[in-house]
Amino acid sequence: MRAGVYLAHPRAGSFNHAVFDAVVGELRGRGCEVVAHDLCAEGFPPVLSARETGTVETGAADDGDEQVALHRAEVATLDVLVLVHPNWWGMPPAVLAGWVQRVFVPGVAYKLGTAEGEPDGMLRARRALVLNTSDTPAEREDAVFGDPLERIWAACVLPYVGVEDVRRVVFRTVTGSDDATREAWLGEARRHAAALLE
Repeated sequence: MRAGVYLAHPRAGSFNHAVFDAVVGELRGRGCEVVAHDLCAEGFPPVLSARETGTVETGAADDGDEQVALHRAEVATLDVLVLVHPNWWGMPPAVLAGWVQRVFVPGVAYKLGTAEGEPDGMLRARRALVLNTSDTPAEREDAVFGDPLERIWAACVLPYVGVEDVRRVVFRTVTGSDDATREAWLGEARRHAAALLE
């Protein structure tokens, strides 16, 4: 089993980093081969080039960026995906949005015959886990905002590229949480990561 774990948070020592480390450790401890990327620390270039904006081309557009090419090659080999990021303005951080746009390209993550057609997801991964942090209470997230991250990951992005089983866990509210609560959340993250391998 080969897993890709991706972190999108720019501040070293954040709780997102602790979640990322816990998940990577859990998966590796269970014998899983893990490709782990801290996108901000690695300086992943999130800005889409003009050459990469096509959606119907049979081959993935390439602007020659070796880091992007590496991520495209890796993501095609994964059995499961784990994405760790905060909820910022109802969106993933820009580095992760850019990663999706530059890595989940036609010929790598999906095929699309016509612009209005239905995509054929190409990723080998059929399971994904999204772990979010938030400072918005669940009731407000649902009632006022409609939980946009659920729509982004479970309805828009991951099914489009062939992921059939999308799991999502939100740890909230993080600001002001105590050490015991955070340890419990890390345990929950480990359990959800382990369940991906079942």
